[in-house]
Amino acid sequence: MPEVKDIQTAAPAQETAESPAAAPETASAPPRPPAKKPAGKGRQKMIKRLIALGVAVVIFGGGGFALYRFLTADDTEMGEIYAQPAEIGTIQSKVSGRGSARAKESAAITLTQSGVVQEVFVTGGQTVMAGDPLYTIYSEAAEKQLSEAQEEMDRLLEEANNLTVRAPFAGKLTDVQEFQIDQQVSEGTKIATLVNDKKLKLSLYFSYAYEGDIWAGQSVDVSVPAVMKTFTGRVEKVNKVSFISPEGAVHFEAEIVFDNPGTLTAGMDASAVLTASDGSEIYPYENGRTEFYETRDVLAKASGPVVGQGNLLNYANVFEGEELLYLGSSTIDEKIQEQQKKLDEAMEAMADFNAVAAIDGTVTSCSLVEGQEVKSGDTVIMISNNVTMLVTINVDDRNISFIKPGSYVELKDYSDNVFQGLVTSIDMSGSQGGNGMMGGSGSGTNYPVTLTVDNYAGTLMEGMGLQYSFVTSESEECVMVPTSCVQYFSDKEENRCAVVFVQREEKPEEVPELIYPELQPGQARTYPTQEEGYYPVVVETGIADTQNVEIISGVEAGDMVFINYTVTDSSSGWG
Repeated sequence: MPEVKDIQTAAPAQETAESPAAAPETASAPPRPPAKKPAGKGRQKMIKRLIALGVAVVIFGGGGFALYRFLTADDTEMGEIYAQPAEIGTIQSKVSGRGSARAKESAAITLTQSGVVQEVFVTGGQTVMAGDPLYTIYSEAAEKQLSEAQEEMDRLLEEANNLTVRAPFAGKLTDVQEFQIDQQVSEGTKIATLVNDKKLKLSLYFSYAYEGDIWAGQSVDVSVPAVMKTFTGRVEKVNKVSFISPEGAVHFEAEIVFDNPGTLTAGMDASAVLTASDGSEIYPYENGRTEFYETRDVLAKASGPVVGQGNLLNYANVFEGEELLYLGSSTIDEKIQEQQKKLDEAMEAMADFNAVAAIDGTVTSCSLVEGQEVKSGDTVIMISNNVTMLVTINVDDRNISFIKPGSYVELKDYSDNVFQGLVTSIDMSGSQGGNGMMGGSGSGTNYPVTLTVDNYAGTLMEGMGLQYSFVTSESEECVMVPTSCVQYFSDKEENRCAVVFVQREEKPEEVPELIYPELQPGQARTYPTQEEGYYPVVVETGIADTQNVEIISGVEAGDMVFINYTVTDSSSGWG
């Protein structure tokens, strides 16, 4: 009987008892066939491989389908149509651009001399009115400079005034000198003698026995034998002199004045009678002779050539201050102008040390502290009138005709706050080119336009950027559709047409033949088809704004017009 191990290695489990018997142990054994693996285990591995292969096929097949769908997907599948009816409304065409705000006016106070701050009346951020005091600074140098400048100006003005010779009082000219144009006249030259003949003076002597009966202001009767008339005068002055007559009597002097009726002159014999307190008459020691009330030589007060003369004639009646002779100077006018500049500078400097607000506005900076030492060149106060702001915009030559002084331009800041800018000036000199940053068109002529903006709330700040816009055209009660409704195609004659797709229940009699662009892979169609109930209508458009466009012809109010397709997901998954 064979050993158990020989039976296990010699035959597979499925072999039957019909297998040959083993040879005796001493006989030589024939070669054994290759051992076979058990049939059960191989079948199991095969099944696993088939399952794995099936899974791989399924996965690969799905990915391939997805790839196929990705490569061959039809992106022309559109969403739902979005449409709305054409409406009646108003459209405005506007021009827009940018500008920047600045204060209408500003004032800065810069010192021209050193000094010490005495008082400060304002602080930064405070609102002031023109004329409000700001501060006081003591500056000895500024006061000295102003005083010296004023003294020199007074001297020059007096010198200029002296070039004109004037009558010092009203009267009559005598002993008039002759002068020629360009004749050189020296200071102190006699021009004429001026006498006051409107009044006459008479000096008479009276005995000291009447000293108590004659006083200044006393009325007196003056008689002039030559005209055989008596005139009323008065005692102007009593002089207690000692006039001794040949008879040995002592007399005092009384100066008597009376009006000249125009028929009297100096050198005429005259006498006077006074009345004593007891009513008796008082007579002078002797008659006297009339004199002019005042006599004065008119002299030149400056040197220069004669450039003209006035009423410079003997016996000419003149009034006080009347010009008699004009002298010239080649340098006095220039000197006065130069000195006036110095005086203005000195006055301005002095005003800076006792400053008041030059304008209405807000104190934007104040660097002063009481007791502080300041020096020349320091800017100590700045005031800006930001109640009214200015905005400068540039408008190109295509649109400048749409605005004019007095019209309004709408302005918006970054927060969409709206302001109204009044056009106050337009610089029609213009400038070429520009980059369009402030409304310029970039290539034409740009015209600077200044706008005035009320800023009572103080929301506009210096340098703030603003968007401007103004209407260039307007259409009221017009048919209008959204701007995206209007599309452009070529017809069979290659004419470019503006087209709106309008919904119709049936095909219109006339439908334009248009050449639609060929869609590229993945490109969506932007217009509807007749199958969707929309037909192209050629329209004439008018003005447009950022949202709507005017339809002049082709579409009526209430027509349902195609706008766009709603968005759909054309890349959805498979399976």
